[in-house]
This record gives sequence, structure tokens and C-alpha cells, in this order.
Amino acid sequence: MSINTLENLDSIAEEIRRRFEEIDGVREFAYKQSRDVIRTCANAIRAIHREDWHTADELRTTAHEQVKALREATAVYPQIYHSGYTQDCLKEYVEMEHTYALVRHRPLLSPQELDVEEAAWLNGLAEAATELRRRILDIIRHDHSDEAERHLRDMDEIYSELLTFDFRDAITGGLRRRTDTVRAVLERTRGDVTTSLRQAKLEKALARLEQKAIDAE
Repeated sequence: MSINTLENLDSIAEEIRRRFEEIDGVREFAYKQSRDVIRTCANAIRAIHREDWHTADELRTTAHEQVKALREATAVYPQIYHSGYTQDCLKEYVEMEHTYALVRHRPLLSPQELDVEEAAWLNGLAEAATELRRRILDIIRHDHSDEAERHLRDMDEIYSELLTFDFRDAITGGLRRRTDTVRAVLERTRGDVTTSLRQAKLEKALARLEQKAIDAE
């Protein structure tokens, strides 16, 4: 009696095809959703720098909902959740949340609170530190203030903390490169703040001399 060894080939292949189509659909959704998250977070960061808190809070809520939908869609597909574009968008999400917290002088949310991987959290922190440069420059462009120095101290503390994570890029998601970027941005910003402080002191000294001259007349 002959046995047809391929009699179940069609059914097996059809099941594999169905599975691949399902995975492909989730991948397409995750790719589009990741782009939407990145766009929302970029707009939120712009609103934060403008101190448009109403818009920033609305966009933060939208980003939270987008990220939640992304996580739910990829829950049973770790190969998609851990793909580069998905983790990149989560990094942008963390960057936005950290920037908001740093500018508003609020506690940072933990990886558990944001429901993200530790590597995405650290890389998002590094990116948020570089966003502080823009904030500092906006401040000192008008006048040197204690807030600029506070943000500079935040940058310095973040950089010092990031330096302690001396692990392979496969674990940290390329954190070492971003830490180097933070260092370069920190050094430039420290120079800008120092120049601003000296300028502010010089202007005050000149104002005092001018006042003394007026009083002596």
C-alpha cells in the first residue's frame, strides 16, 4: 500500500501562509503606528519649548494612546515589538516624556511607568538631555537666569549617570554613541552658559558704574 507523503502539504502550507499574512499585517500596522508616534512626539516637544502646555498635554495623551495600541498589536509578536523602528518610536516617546518632566521640573517617569524597555528609556533620556540645550539657549537669549543653570546641572547629572552604563550596544541599543553626543552638547552648552553669565555680570557692573556717574553729577 503506497502512502502519499505530501497529502497534508497544502493544509500545512495554507496555515503557514495565513500566519505570515497575519504577521505582515501587524508589521504594516506597527510601521505606520511608529511613524505616527514619532510625529506626535516631535510636535509635543515643539509645544513644550513654546511652553504651550495645553497642546503639549493633549499630544502627550495622544502619544500614550498610540503607544498603547502599538504594544497591544505586537504583544504576541516579539519579533515586531523588538524591531528597530518600533524601539525607535518608543525612544522618541520616552524623549518627549523626559523633556516634559525636565522642563517642568517634575520627576522622571520610570521604565515601568512608561511601559518601555530599559534600553529605550536610557536612549530617550540621552536625547532629552540634548533637548535641554535648546531650552537653555532660548533662556539665555533673553537673559541669563537660574533656570538655565538648573538645566545645565540636569544635563551634567544625566551625562554622569549614562556613563555608568558600560555595556555592549546589543544590550543598550547604541547608548554609548548617544552618550558621546550628550557630552559634546553639554560641553558646548556649558561654554554658552558661562559666556552668558560673564556677559550678565559685565552688564550689571557697567550699569552700576553708569549709575555712580549719574549720582556724582
